[in-house]
Amino acid sequence: MCELFGLSSDHPLTAIQELNVFRLRGGQAADNPDGWGLAWRENGTFRLSKEPAPAHQSALFAQLCGATHSSLVIAHVRKASFPPVIDISNTHPFQRVCCGKEWVFAHNGMVPDIIDIERSSGNPVCCPTGGTDSEYAFCHILNHIAQHFHSLPGADPTSWFENLAVVSGLVASLGKFNFLMSDGEHLIAYGHDRLHYLERSSSDQLNNSALLATEPLDENPGWARFQAGELRLYRSGKMMGRLMTQTVPPFDSEEHRN
Repeated sequence: MCELFGLSSDHPLTAIQELNVFRLRGGQAADNPDGWGLAWRENGTFRLSKEPAPAHQSALFAQLCGATHSSLVIAHVRKASFPPVIDISNTHPFQRVCCGKEWVFAHNGMVPDIIDIERSSGNPVCCPTGGTDSEYAFCHILNHIAQHFHSLPGADPTSWFENLAVVSGLVASLGKFNFLMSDGEHLIAYGHDRLHYLERSSSDQLNNSALLATEPLDENPGWARFQAGELRLYRSGKMMGRLMTQTVPPFDSEEHRN
C-alpha cells in the first residue's frame, strides 16, 4: 500500500532521519517499490523530484534526504495497483496551479469510481496526465476549490476548509482515501483509515513542527493515529483547524489497497 510523509514547520528543517526511514519504506522496509516523489517549498515555490523506481535504491532520493531544507514537505512511495502501470505520469506527488496558488497532492488508498465521475464532469480546472485514481481525485478536489472555496466574496475564511471536508468525505465513501495536500502555505492531511501525526513544540513555543506519516517513523510515543475521517489543517507547524467527515466504513480487503 502506498505511503505518505509530510512536514509543516515554522522554520526550515532538514528532516534527514525521518526522510531516510521513509525512503527505505519504498521497497525495502515495506512493499512500495513502484516509484517515489518529494515536493518541498523553497524560495516561495514548490520544487518536485520523482522517479518511477524503488525509493530505497534511488541515489537521488538519498541525496535529497540530506539536502532538503524546508518548512513544508510532502513525500510519497508507491505500490502500483490502479493502474499497475509504473511510469512518471503515475508517480506522486502531483502538482497543479489553481486559483492563483500552487498545489501538490499525494494519496494512499483506492477510489477507482472517481475516474468515471471526473471523466463525465467536464472539469475545466484540471485534467489528469496519468491514469491513477489518485490524480483524478486531486482534480476533483481542485474543481471544488475553484468553484466554492475562493469565489465567494465576503465568505467566512474557514468555509473553504469546511467544503474540503465535505468533498473529502464524499470521495472517501468510494473506497479508501488518505491524502496530503498543500497550497504552498498549509499542509492539509486527511486520514480516512491510515495516517499518523507527531506534533512538536519547544518549551518557549517558538519552534513548532508537525510530522505526518502513514506509519510512525520512529519509537517516539508522541505519534498518534488520525481518527477515521479526520481532516487536519497545519500552518507553520501548528494545527489551525480540524474537522470530522461523514464517510462509509472503509473496505478491508487487499483488492481495495493501493
